[in-house]
Amino acid sequence: MPQQKISQQEISQQERDLHALTGQAVTLQDKRRWQFLMAATLLLGVLWIGYSRVPLTLTADQRVESPQVGFLAPDFELGLTDGDTVQLSALRGKPVIINFWATWCGPCRDEMPALEQVWQRYGKGDVMLLGVNQGEDLPTITAFAHGEMGVSFPLLLDSQMDVSRLYNIRAMPTTFFVDVNGRIQDIQIGGPLDQAALLAGIEKARHP
Repeated sequence: MPQQKISQQEISQQERDLHALTGQAVTLQDKRRWQFLMAATLLLGVLWIGYSRVPLTLTADQRVESPQVGFLAPDFELGLTDGDTVQLSALRGKPVIINFWATWCGPCRDEMPALEQVWQRYGKGDVMLLGVNQGEDLPTITAFAHGEMGVSFPLLLDSQMDVSRLYNIRAMPTTFFVDVNGRIQDIQIGGPLDQAALLAGIEKARHP
Protein backbone atom coordinates (compact mmCIF):
# COMPACT_ATOMS: atom_id res chain seq x y z
CA MET A 1 0.00 0.00 0.00
CA PRO A 2 2.66 2.66 0.84
CA GLN A 3 4.42 1.90 -2.43
CA GLN A 4 1.21 2.60 -4.40
CA LYS A 5 0.64 5.95 -2.63
CA ILE A 6 4.12 7.10 -3.45
CA SER A 7 3.64 6.23 -7.10
CA GLN A 8 0.48 8.30 -7.27
CA GLN A 9 2.26 11.27 -5.71
CA GLU A 10 5.08 10.91 -8.16
CA ILE A 11 2.62 10.69 -11.01
CA SER A 12 0.77 13.77 -9.75
CA GLN A 13 4.01 15.69 -9.40
CA GLN A 14 5.09 14.69 -12.90
CA GLU A 15 1.75 15.90 -14.26
CA ARG A 16 2.16 19.22 -12.49
CA ASP A 17 5.71 19.57 -13.78
CA LEU A 18 4.59 18.72 -17.29
CA HIS A 19 1.76 21.24 -17.08
CA ALA A 20 4.15 23.93 -15.87
CA LEU A 21 6.63 23.21 -18.65
CA THR A 22 3.85 23.20 -21.24
CA GLY A 23 2.57 26.49 -19.93
CA GLN A 24 6.02 28.03 -20.10
CA ALA A 25 6.43 26.77 -23.67
CA VAL A 26 3.08 28.27 -24.71
CA THR A 27 3.91 31.53 -22.99
CA LEU A 28 7.30 31.72 -24.71
CA GLN A 29 5.72 30.90 -28.07
CA ASP A 30 3.05 33.60 -27.60
CA LYS A 31 5.70 36.13 -26.60
CA ARG A 32 7.76 35.39 -29.70
CA ARG A 33 4.64 35.63 -31.88
CA TRP A 34 3.75 39.04 -30.44
CA GLN A 35 7.31 40.26 -30.86
CA PHE A 36 7.22 39.20 -34.52
CA LEU A 37 3.85 40.89 -35.10
CA MET A 38 5.04 44.10 -33.45
CA ALA A 39 8.23 44.16 -35.54
CA ALA A 40 6.28 43.49 -38.74
CA THR A 41 3.76 46.22 -37.90
CA LEU A 42 6.54 48.70 -37.19
CA LEU A 43 8.28 47.85 -40.46
CA LEU A 44 5.07 48.23 -42.48
CA GLY A 45 4.40 51.55 -40.77
CA VAL A 46 7.84 52.89 -41.68
CA LEU A 47 7.43 51.72 -45.29
CA TRP A 48 4.00 53.33 -45.56
CA ILE A 49 5.24 56.65 -44.19
CA GLY A 50 8.10 56.63 -46.68
CA TYR A 51 5.81 55.73 -49.58
CA SER A 52 3.00 58.16 -48.86
CA ARG A 53 5.01 61.07 -47.53
CA VAL A 54 4.20 64.34 -49.34
CA PRO A 55 7.02 66.87 -49.61
CA LEU A 56 6.61 69.64 -47.06
CA THR A 57 7.38 72.29 -49.64
CA LEU A 58 6.66 72.50 -53.36
CA THR A 59 8.88 75.04 -55.07
CA ALA A 60 9.44 76.06 -58.65
CA ASP A 61 12.79 74.25 -58.55
CA GLN A 62 11.06 70.88 -58.26
CA ARG A 63 9.69 71.08 -61.82
CA VAL A 64 6.39 69.34 -61.21
CA GLU A 65 4.51 69.52 -64.52
CA SER A 66 0.74 69.07 -64.79
CA PRO A 67 -2.01 70.82 -66.81
CA GLN A 68 -3.58 72.22 -63.63
CA VAL A 69 -3.66 75.61 -61.95
CA GLY A 70 -0.64 76.02 -59.67
CA PHE A 71 1.57 73.54 -61.53
CA LEU A 72 4.22 74.07 -64.17
CA ALA A 73 2.75 73.94 -67.66
CA PRO A 74 3.91 70.74 -69.37
CA ASP A 75 6.71 71.57 -71.76
CA PHE A 76 6.37 70.96 -75.49
CA GLU A 77 7.91 71.90 -78.81
CA LEU A 78 5.83 72.34 -81.97
CA GLY A 79 6.27 73.65 -85.48
CA LEU A 80 4.82 76.98 -86.60
CA THR A 81 2.96 77.71 -89.82
CA ASP A 82 6.01 79.64 -91.05
CA GLY A 83 8.25 76.58 -90.71
CA ASP A 84 9.97 77.63 -87.49
CA THR A 85 9.54 75.87 -84.12
CA VAL A 86 8.77 77.09 -80.62
CA GLN A 87 9.39 75.47 -77.24
CA LEU A 88 7.28 76.54 -74.30
CA SER A 89 10.07 76.44 -71.71
CA ALA A 90 12.14 78.82 -73.87
CA LEU A 91 9.51 81.52 -73.26
CA ARG A 92 10.10 81.71 -69.51
CA GLY A 93 10.29 85.30 -68.34
CA LYS A 94 7.05 86.49 -69.95
CA PRO A 95 3.40 85.45 -69.54
CA VAL A 96 2.15 83.00 -72.17
CA ILE A 97 -1.39 82.38 -73.41
CA ILE A 98 -1.88 78.89 -74.88
CA ASN A 99 -5.09 78.66 -76.87
CA PHE A 100 -6.21 75.25 -78.20
CA TRP A 101 -8.43 75.64 -81.26
CA ALA A 102 -9.61 74.23 -84.60
CA THR A 103 -11.14 75.74 -87.75
CA TRP A 104 -14.34 73.66 -87.37
CA CYS A 105 -14.90 74.94 -83.80
CA GLY A 106 -17.48 77.75 -83.84
CA PRO A 107 -16.49 79.37 -80.50
CA CYS A 108 -12.85 79.18 -81.59
CA ARG A 109 -13.65 81.16 -84.72
CA ASP A 110 -15.67 83.69 -82.71
CA GLU A 111 -12.86 84.45 -80.25
CA MET A 112 -10.15 84.85 -82.89
CA PRO A 113 -10.71 88.62 -83.23
CA ALA A 114 -10.32 89.10 -79.45
CA LEU A 115 -7.12 87.05 -79.45
CA GLU A 116 -5.76 89.13 -82.32
CA GLN A 117 -6.64 92.36 -80.46
CA VAL A 118 -4.72 91.16 -77.40
CA TRP A 119 -1.77 90.18 -79.60
CA GLN A 120 -1.74 93.59 -81.25
CA ARG A 121 -1.94 95.27 -77.86
CA TYR A 122 0.96 93.38 -76.27
CA GLY A 123 2.88 92.15 -79.30
CA LYS A 124 5.94 90.04 -78.52
CA GLY A 125 7.11 92.39 -75.81
CA ASP A 126 5.08 91.62 -72.70
CA VAL A 127 2.90 88.60 -73.51
CA MET A 128 3.31 85.60 -75.80
CA LEU A 129 0.24 84.13 -77.50
CA LEU A 130 0.33 80.61 -78.94
CA GLY A 131 -2.57 79.24 -80.95
CA VAL A 132 -2.27 75.44 -80.91
CA ASN A 133 -4.31 73.92 -83.73
CA GLN A 134 -5.77 70.48 -83.16
CA GLY A 135 -4.89 67.92 -85.82
CA GLU A 136 -5.48 69.91 -89.02
CA ASP A 137 -3.11 70.27 -91.97
CA LEU A 138 -1.12 73.36 -92.84
CA PRO A 139 -3.16 74.50 -95.90
CA THR A 140 -6.41 74.37 -93.91
CA ILE A 141 -4.91 76.35 -91.03
CA THR A 142 -3.27 79.05 -93.12
CA ALA A 143 -6.31 79.51 -95.40
CA PHE A 144 -8.52 80.04 -92.38
CA ALA A 145 -6.28 81.96 -90.00
CA HIS A 146 -4.25 84.08 -92.36
CA GLY A 147 -6.77 84.35 -95.17
CA GLU A 148 -10.28 84.35 -93.73
CA MET A 149 -9.56 85.65 -90.20
CA GLY A 150 -6.40 87.67 -90.83
CA VAL A 151 -4.69 86.77 -87.54
CA SER A 152 -0.98 87.36 -87.07
CA PHE A 153 -0.15 85.68 -83.74
CA PRO A 154 1.89 82.44 -83.82
CA LEU A 155 -0.02 79.33 -84.82
CA LEU A 156 1.34 75.91 -83.85
CA LEU A 157 0.71 72.60 -85.59
CA ASP A 158 -0.30 69.81 -83.21
CA SER A 159 -0.80 67.39 -86.11
CA GLN A 160 -0.74 64.21 -84.01
CA MET A 161 -2.55 65.93 -81.11
CA ASP A 162 0.22 64.89 -78.72
CA VAL A 163 0.13 68.23 -76.93
CA SER A 164 -3.65 68.07 -76.75
CA ARG A 165 -3.36 64.77 -74.90
CA LEU A 166 -0.55 66.16 -72.76
CA TYR A 167 -2.88 68.96 -71.64
CA ASN A 168 -5.94 66.70 -71.31
CA ILE A 169 -7.98 68.80 -73.73
CA ARG A 170 -11.63 67.71 -73.62
CA ALA A 171 -13.33 70.75 -75.15
CA MET A 172 -12.42 73.62 -77.45
CA PRO A 173 -11.48 76.29 -77.19
CA THR A 174 -9.43 75.80 -74.04
CA THR A 175 -7.07 78.55 -72.95
CA PHE A 176 -4.21 78.38 -70.43
CA PHE A 177 -2.64 81.44 -68.84
CA VAL A 178 0.98 80.75 -67.82
CA ASP A 179 3.04 83.11 -65.67
CA VAL A 180 6.66 84.23 -66.08
CA ASN A 181 7.88 81.20 -64.12
CA GLY A 182 6.03 78.76 -66.37
CA ARG A 183 3.33 78.03 -63.82
CA ILE A 184 -0.35 77.85 -64.83
CA GLN A 185 -2.39 80.60 -63.17
CA ASP A 186 -5.75 80.21 -64.92
CA ILE A 187 -7.59 77.88 -67.29
CA GLN A 188 -10.65 78.82 -69.35
CA ILE A 189 -12.57 75.91 -70.87
CA GLY A 190 -15.00 76.84 -73.63
CA GLY A 191 -15.68 80.18 -75.22
CA PRO A 192 -15.69 82.43 -76.98
CA LEU A 193 -13.57 84.57 -74.64
CA ASP A 194 -13.87 88.30 -75.14
CA GLN A 195 -11.05 90.78 -74.73
CA ALA A 196 -11.97 91.51 -71.09
CA ALA A 197 -11.74 87.82 -70.15
CA LEU A 198 -8.40 87.50 -71.90
CA LEU A 199 -7.02 90.58 -70.16
CA ALA A 200 -8.19 89.24 -66.79
CA GLY A 201 -6.31 86.00 -67.44
CA ILE A 202 -3.22 87.93 -68.47
CA GLU A 203 -3.31 89.92 -65.22
CA LYS A 204 -3.34 86.68 -63.23
CA ALA A 205 -0.32 85.51 -65.20
CA ARG A 206 1.52 88.82 -64.83
CA HIS A 207 0.91 89.06 -61.07
CA PRO A 208 0.79 85.51 -59.69
